[in-house]
Amino acid sequence: MRIFRHWQDLPADARGATVALGNFDGVHLGHASVIRAAHVARPEAPLAVLTFEPHPREIFRPDDPPFRLTLSAERADALAALGVRLLYELPFDDSFSHMTAEDFVFRVLHEGLGARHLTSGQDFAFGHRRGGDAGFLTARAEALGMGVTLVPPVTDAQGPLSSTRIRRALQDGYPERATAELGRPWTIRGPVTHGDKRGRTIGFPTANVPLGRHLEPARGVYAVTVRTQDGLHHKGVANIGRRPTVNAGPESRLEVNLFDFSGDLYGQEITVALHVYIRAEVKFSGLDALKAQIAADAREARRLLN
Repeated sequence: MRIFRHWQDLPADARGATVALGNFDGVHLGHASVIRAAHVARPEAPLAVLTFEPHPREIFRPDDPPFRLTLSAERADALAALGVRLLYELPFDDSFSHMTAEDFVFRVLHEGLGARHLTSGQDFAFGHRRGGDAGFLTARAEALGMGVTLVPPVTDAQGPLSSTRIRRALQDGYPERATAELGRPWTIRGPVTHGDKRGRTIGFPTANVPLGRHLEPARGVYAVTVRTQDGLHHKGVANIGRRPTVNAGPESRLEVNLFDFSGDLYGQEITVALHVYIRAEVKFSGLDALKAQIAADAREARRLLN
């Protein structure tokens, strides 16, 4: 997949695509249906996605807690797995936020991308102060010779599938629900950083990964799998939280113990997939009690993953 972070002066072979529009945070099954619709509409055209980085909410509401399901690299990988060949990841800043809906359709989609067909969810809104909606997009795009498909939401017994719903499932401690709605396990990707190295002193060395701009799911212990930088997958057990037993401070982080693994992961980027929530974070009476519980958690994680 080729990634462009601008819409002006694109090469000829990066124009004339069928383009799915949206934020695509999580790249869930609803997003996949929008992308499939783009391919079905023009199967002979390159399949493309237009999205934004950072997420507009991060610009308009900078004091909100981190909420992202997928950061840029994770999102790109998920889109590529769906067959997307061109990704227009446009920088979203204050200047871009003031572009009118009319200019977005004419200058970006028509003149810049030369889009042949557009698809979006029915609730897609864009332009300054969200001045453009699906109806506006349809009318203006078709007047300019671009086809448009508006895709209804994917629904189940709980209602429409959405990124918000997946966030809620993760925050409530149900990664299995997130897996079902994403079509794959939810992951946290980041660099392995130096911690206090306390885990190795009690027999459970851990790789520490900052949550950064990722959503913080329910604090506690998870059965996980880990993809290391060499592409190999490892089973493990992870804790997400503030580690109250050792008074680790107010910042939550991810610590993962890889089963039957030896090696130096510092500085590597790893991807941790959450499969099952085992228990909530609790404060223990001391390190001996903590060590016993970690051993029990590891046994349970092995059982669940097997």
